[in-house]
Amino acid sequence: MCLAIPGKIVELEEKGCMRMGRIDYGGITRDACLEYIADPQIGEYVMVHVGFAISKVDAEEAARTYQYLAEMDQLEELAAPEPPLETAT
Repeated sequence: MCLAIPGKIVELEEKGCMRMGRIDYGGITRDACLEYIADPQIGEYVMVHVGFAISKVDAEEAARTYQYLAEMDQLEELAAPEPPLETAT
């Protein structure tokens, strides 16, 4: 099952022509595309699905959703190592 996972934006950057962010999922961080989010800011919470932030949520909703996902054992993909970024040669 594919679900969106809540995380907190801890870093913003531009990669090429895309807005990207480093997202903290309770101590594990991953990059995510922020192009679908209006005016993303450090400290805001977003729902991330397959590497794309798809909506903003408040801190309480993020915590509640994270708890539900943990109870359903749906957070194992966060423990996997992040794949290396491909670079053009």
